[in-house]
Amino acid sequence: MNAVLIFLFGLPFIVQALIVLLLIVTLGPTLSGAVMINEWQVGIIIKRFGPRSLPPGRLVALGGEAGYQAQTLPPGLHFGYFFWQYRIQKVPVVIVPQGEIALVIAADGAPIPAERILGKVVDSDNFQDASKFLINGGEKGRQLGILTGGSYRINTALFTIITSAHATRHGMDRGALYLTQVHQDMVGIVTTLDGFSIEAGEIAGPAISGHDNFQNAQQFIDHGGRRGLQEQILLSGTWNLNPWFVQVEQVPMVQIPIGYVGVVISFVGKAHEDVSGIEFKHGDLVNVGHKGVWVSPLYPGKHPINTRVMKVELVPTTNIVLNWATRTEAHKYDEKLQSITVRSKDGFAFNLDVSQIIHVGALDAPKVISRVGSMQNLVDHVLQPIVGNYFRNSAQDYTVLDFLSARSQRQVEAAEHIRTAIGAYDVQAIDTLIGDIHPPGELMQTQTDRKIAEEQRKTYEAQEAAQKQRQQLVRQTSLADIQHQVVGAEQGVQIAELQANAHIKQATGEAEAVRLRSLGEAEAIRATGGAKAEAYRVGVESLGSQSYTLMQLMQIIGDRNVRIVPDVSVTGTTANPGLVDGLLGVMMKKQSTAS
Repeated sequence: MNAVLIFLFGLPFIVQALIVLLLIVTLGPTLSGAVMINEWQVGIIIKRFGPRSLPPGRLVALGGEAGYQAQTLPPGLHFGYFFWQYRIQKVPVVIVPQGEIALVIAADGAPIPAERILGKVVDSDNFQDASKFLINGGEKGRQLGILTGGSYRINTALFTIITSAHATRHGMDRGALYLTQVHQDMVGIVTTLDGFSIEAGEIAGPAISGHDNFQNAQQFIDHGGRRGLQEQILLSGTWNLNPWFVQVEQVPMVQIPIGYVGVVISFVGKAHEDVSGIEFKHGDLVNVGHKGVWVSPLYPGKHPINTRVMKVELVPTTNIVLNWATRTEAHKYDEKLQSITVRSKDGFAFNLDVSQIIHVGALDAPKVISRVGSMQNLVDHVLQPIVGNYFRNSAQDYTVLDFLSARSQRQVEAAEHIRTAIGAYDVQAIDTLIGDIHPPGELMQTQTDRKIAEEQRKTYEAQEAAQKQRQQLVRQTSLADIQHQVVGAEQGVQIAELQANAHIKQATGEAEAVRLRSLGEAEAIRATGGAKAEAYRVGVESLGSQSYTLMQLMQIIGDRNVRIVPDVSVTGTTANPGLVDGLLGVMMKKQSTAS
């Protein structure tokens, strides 16, 4: 040391001054304890020694104890932090990108209560003031509070900040540190991981107000929020949620199609209070928000329903067709229904295909669900026994053939009975239709044979009548063909007879005149005979001999009832002389005369 001083004093004054100035510039900050913190840094103070040691279990000092200090150095020049007493650790500020969050782990603080798993939120300027955090009772471990997008000056000796950049180092998925987004037409089903235990008999925590959709976790806990599945849901949007505090499952909104209503069966909510009235004895209904079947249904549209704690039963409000047959409708309610087997009065078993049309009103839907639980239960446990047993009972009063012949009447009776029976379940019966009837094969074979025989008999009778008509036609045709010959012959006979009568009358008149002349009456007789003769002559001259004779012939035929058409006409050919037809005609004539 002496040698150094001798050397320095041996140098020129100017050189000595420069050396002293250099020493002051070089060693001045160190000797003065100056520390420079730039804009993007935080100064972590570590005290090498102090008046006392930290209490057991403590990591960060609040009262000047040796070790990490709660206070940090902001950007700028700071003095008094001599190297022999302090060590300043410069760390970068914490940057949380937009659209992300950061989680916080506190290395010091009060212990977390046994019923909780996350440290409570205290006033600490977003964990930037470590002293406030410790003084205000901040708790050691993972924190309820989170950091949203921005930059923060954090004392990393006290707080470990987990961002997406190094999430994997802490065993986390980077996606867990992005903002929670609930998509359009979806709802978020929330499960909280901290809070009080759910009360006995409940399956989900009740809705809590004031926590801003689970973004303010401390408010949720302070207001009695429960750990586990929650009644409250998240609607579509973006949310700052602590993944250590909540888990979100996205499910589609409940969609009620047109032609349906949704009956809500809630397993959570306010205490059960029946509002169905004393007349409704087979179930109960509650107001919206209570446990039980809600009295008001959901109408067509999309509804944000928590399907983990509520069940929505779709009820068609259009007409429903149910088939007791081999076919099934699109709604599948009648998938298990089959043709109804019945037994008739005469002991035959046969099958019936039946269709039942029903309707459930929108306001009656909650009552129906309250009674039976679901539309499928309504079909299986109400409609199937009512319809099936009715037809089984009613078929015993009729024979198979009676049932077949009076089908429409049986259908009317069934519709009336079933309408009354299912009306007690708040279901409207629109119509009951009997489809195919499947009677026993052997019975129908007998009926078929009988019907065929009867139809054959009718056919034979029709053919016989046709043959008789044909024979009558042939007879009439033959008579028409020879009628002009008969008339001509008869006219000739009558003309000759008339001419003879005319001569006779004339001769008789002359003889009578001679006789009467002697008696004084001859003149009168002659006059009469002459008048008749003149009448014949004038008639012949006026009409002609044939026409006048025909007129006289017709008069005589009419006066004497002379028949000019034969009773039996026989025609034939060389191969078929027609004798059989003639004999048949005579026999039929005698039978008709006898009758």
